[in-house]
Amino acid sequence: MRATLSRFFSTILTSRTLRAIKRARHGLPRAFGAKAVVHYFHQPTDPYSHLTAQLLAPLAEAHRIEIKSHLVSPPDAAAAPERERLEKLAIDDAALLARAYGLKHPAPDAGPANAASDGDTLRKRLGHYLGAMFYFEGEWYWGVDRLHFLEERLHAAGLAKTPGPLKPIAPVKDVAFAGKAGGATGATLDYFLSFRSPYTYLAVPRVRRLAQHYGAKLRLRFVLPMVMRGLPVPAPKRFYIMLDTKREAERLGMPFGTIVDPVGKGAERGLAVLHHAIQAGKGEDFVESFLRGVFAEGIDAASDAGLHKLASRAGLDRDLVARALKDESWRKVAEANREELFALGLWGVPSFRVNQNRPHWGQDRLWAIEQELQQA
Repeated sequence: MRATLSRFFSTILTSRTLRAIKRARHGLPRAFGAKAVVHYFHQPTDPYSHLTAQLLAPLAEAHRIEIKSHLVSPPDAAAAPERERLEKLAIDDAALLARAYGLKHPAPDAGPANAASDGDTLRKRLGHYLGAMFYFEGEWYWGVDRLHFLEERLHAAGLAKTPGPLKPIAPVKDVAFAGKAGGATGATLDYFLSFRSPYTYLAVPRVRRLAQHYGAKLRLRFVLPMVMRGLPVPAPKRFYIMLDTKREAERLGMPFGTIVDPVGKGAERGLAVLHHAIQAGKGEDFVESFLRGVFAEGIDAASDAGLHKLASRAGLDRDLVARALKDESWRKVAEANREELFALGLWGVPSFRVNQNRPHWGQDRLWAIEQELQQA
């Protein structure tokens, strides 16, 4: 029953039909002459906010919109665990983004002028928790990484000042497989992953192709899901991640949305099988099969039938699955991977590291991984 309900509600919540209905409803006031308003939430202590604020004026100039800026506080501990690691990562990652997008870091000013003081209240009422967020008619867009989605939405709503192909203010950075094939032979690409992370699912095909194209050795460093490691994931965060993953999946041409959450038994059984699959040379196939199954096909990994289906199409037989489920040694491996992830200054997945370079967190940074593989 749990799996059935999960499939039903996740399919509805991520459906294009529901999204179209919500957009039409939120856009009704504009049909009667109301202004198109984009709310921007600026966190003064957040490096990502300082990057994003530099794009407010270009965004306003290119569209028939009013931008209302709001000052907000940092997210609470439940929405942003491991705050010290997050703050350090944000500084380094923002510098990387600034170089990639031609922005200034540190930013030249403290933030947008005329910011309202009730930002925390409004942000919470509208259903979010982070800084550097845009809100437009029912949907959220984070920083420079998601600004292109907002621009596409404004363009589709007829709010762009110039017709024709949209040229994003912050271009989408992604992998291109443009470097020399086999050019990084001998390099190691560590891939920290969990079986409850939809962003990990989005990264799998590209990280596999990156390793294959450049000749790098891909090491699967599995960890328990955050919530199973005592790190909370509040409901607004889960909901935003689900809808954001849907947009990204569409951009990447990947199925997503019929979900059976593997948290608990499903994730543990999956990691037990993965531990043995890696030893059998089938780890990458099983990771892709498992994640596609639970996030796009509604397969219940906590059931025997579901787990065997996920394993079988990855080339794993029932005997291997049976041995894996009796073997608890995967737990020590998962804990060792978690300890290394924390030692690198990270805590979440997907995360990546080429050789001994600085690590990167998030499937949005695979373009940086490709650059490092080209250099390797």
